[in-house]
Amino acid sequence: MSKFKFVNEFEFRASPKVLFQYISQPSGLQQWFSEKVLIKGVNKFDFQWDGDSHMAKHSIVKLNKQSKFDFENGNYVDFKLDISDLTGTTYLTITDFSDNNDKDELKDIWSDMIFKLKEIVGH
Repeated sequence: MSKFKFVNEFEFRASPKVLFQYISQPSGLQQWFSEKVLIKGVNKFDFQWDGDSHMAKHSIVKLNKQSKFDFENGNYVDFKLDISDLTGTTYLTITDFSDNNDKDELKDIWSDMIFKLKEIVGH
């Protein structure tokens, strides 16, 4: 099956400093992105959904800027934080590279997860 790259940008009123822990740390990711997240060695994370384990390497970590996870199956998720120079608004850009090629389904999945994240950090 071929991979599909889904990219979406979400606006936040929280600072990158506040958001970064939720895109890079197991305790933060577990609150909105995955049911359970465990550290399994240096830069190795175990993401668990529906009882299934998905190992990933934390391949990019740029403080308050970016966090990328490369999964063993060739998928990845990349979180990037940017601030608009004009408005001072924080934007979280998510790149989801996976086997799921249903753009509408991915949009719904990410919108639901981002809704949870916004409830935690404030809109």
